[in-house]
Amino acid sequence: MCLAMNGDELTKGQRSASTSNRNFEGRQGKGGRTHLVSPAMAAAAAAAGHFVDIRELA
Repeated sequence: MCLAMNGDELTKGQRSASTSNRNFEGRQGKGGRTHLVSPAMAAAAAAAGHFVDIRELA
């Protein structure tokens, strides 16, 4: 997902892991939740398909 500068947007209730510092309400879709995460956390979430505790991967 881009920074919502294209057609990609979260729908209400969806969550997104983002490394962007432009994390203000509604940025990636009305009603969606954007979580600011480290690059390692974003990669782990992308690989798993959901949020994970990267401390458990070490």
